[in-house]
This record gives sequence, C-alpha cells and structure tokens, in this order.
Amino acid sequence: MGGDLRGSVLTVGNFDGLHRGHRALIDTVLETARARGAKSALYTFDPHPRRVLSPESAPPPMLNWERLCAELEASGLDAVVRERFTHEFARQSPDSFLREVLMARIGPSDILVGRDFHFGRGRSGSGELLARLGSEIGLRVTVIGQVRVDGEDVSSTAIRTALDAGDVLRASKALGRVYELWGRVEAGDRRGRELGFATANLETPDELIPAHGVYATRVRRLGDGNSSGPEWPGVTNVGTRPTFEPGRVLVETHLIDFQGDLYGERIAVAFLDRIRPERRFSGPDELKRQIARDVARAREIHAAFSD
Repeated sequence: MGGDLRGSVLTVGNFDGLHRGHRALIDTVLETARARGAKSALYTFDPHPRRVLSPESAPPPMLNWERLCAELEASGLDAVVRERFTHEFARQSPDSFLREVLMARIGPSDILVGRDFHFGRGRSGSGELLARLGSEIGLRVTVIGQVRVDGEDVSSTAIRTALDAGDVLRASKALGRVYELWGRVEAGDRRGRELGFATANLETPDELIPAHGVYATRVRRLGDGNSSGPEWPGVTNVGTRPTFEPGRVLVETHLIDFQGDLYGERIAVAFLDRIRPERRFSGPDELKRQIARDVARAREIHAAFSD
C-alpha cells in the first residue's frame, strides 16, 4: 500500500487495538478523500512509542503489526505509512515533525486526528497546535470528536483496563468486534486429554492477554493467510493451572464437539464472555466436574451470541 501521496487525506496516530474511535476516524478520512477526489492514507508508528521510551512500563499491544496491517488493508485505505519509531525520531519538535516529515515526505492536503492526539518531543504538540501550524502552510486540519459507547469514552486505555479485569464484553463493545488472540497451536503436556477435555494450547502471543480465568470463546483456523474458516465453540482457560504445578501463563482452549488435531496450525481465539476466575481445585476429579459445568455454561453463552 503506497505510491505518490501528495494531496492525500491523511490520519496520524498509534491505532493500538483499532477500536471504534479509530474506525470512526478512518471512515471520516475515506469520506473526505472521496469528496476531494484524493487518496486516503494512514501514518503510524512501529514499535509503539511507549515501547521505545518507557519499555519497562509499556503494555503489550492489542494488535501486533501483522494483524494491524490485515485490518487496515481491509478498511479501504489507499496507503499505510509505517514509521520506525526511535529515540532520535522522538526528539523532533512538533513543528519539525509536521514540516520535515509529514509535509516533506507525504505532502497531504488534509490531516485528520482524534481529540486526544499529541505529537512531537514529549508529546508537546496537540490537535490545536497542529491546526495552528497547518493554517500557516495551507494544510487543512480536522480534529474528530470523541466516540462514546454506553456513556463512556472509547480509548485504548479503557479497553486495556477492561481486558485486565477480564471484562471482555465491555472491551468488545468499545472495539466494535470480539477481542481475539492469534497464534500457533503448540504441543502441551496432554493434561486436558487425561481429564477428558483435550485442549489446543496457543503459543503465548506478544499481545495483551485477558485476565486469568475461564472464558467462552470462538475458534477458527487461520491457515497460511488471515482468512476466516469454519468456527467452533470453545472454552478457554487463561492462567497458570494452580491445581497442578503452576508455571507460565497458558492459553488453553477446549473445542466443544470438535474432532481432529490442530497441532502446528494457526488459529484465532475470540473471547465472548468470562465464565469464572481461575482457581485452585482439590484435585483432578473436582477440576473435571468444574470443566463440565464450564462447557455447559459456554454452550449457553454461544447460543445467546448466535441469536
């Protein structure tokens, strides 16, 4: 996605999670570009600036670069510009970033940003400053209003807070889609099979994993690409399996009524709703009875989502 972008309609930001607010911004870019007879473009950073400037406190992304690109390519944008974010790049003033990067390299006629947009050294630039600088060089700048869902502002921070609490329903509403993890199925210790509930163990992705607990999920094969395939209802445990010898965080999914082997395949696990927190049981028998109850509850949740 690229080409000559002079005179394009551009949006700039991080777009972590690509939530409803981001989608509204992109939709406005597309509409404005059509009205202008211009190309539509998005400029973003990789890695996320926080992962460079404060890696010790930076949270994992909600979408890795592969998934973000797949989503953006499907949005209808003409171009996506990926800027490698470095400490040196971060030292630019807002004026320098606008004139020497965006205008010199891309040359848009319009820039659209969200209400909480900041840019330049120390996030010192705002949407208001961008509009003021833009007026000096003949650049049209539009600041898009805040998107709200259920009376709350939609933001990446709010979605992270919901996922950290296991509230995947709330996160999905703000995202505008069910929260997913993608990865390859790795071999486990077959503990689930011994209990009568075989699981597909997802390689722990470098993405935000919801809070420990048991979830009703939906699983699909990804194959070599990112296309959707058949879906199966599932029950997913996120955690360290405290009933046995606790270890690293695992994402283990029992596919309900599934027969087959997914080892080595890429799958997407979509988190529909949380069933319960993770807890320690007295032994395998008590755990097995609880898993049966979890599967029954997951069937109910899946039926509700299908209505």
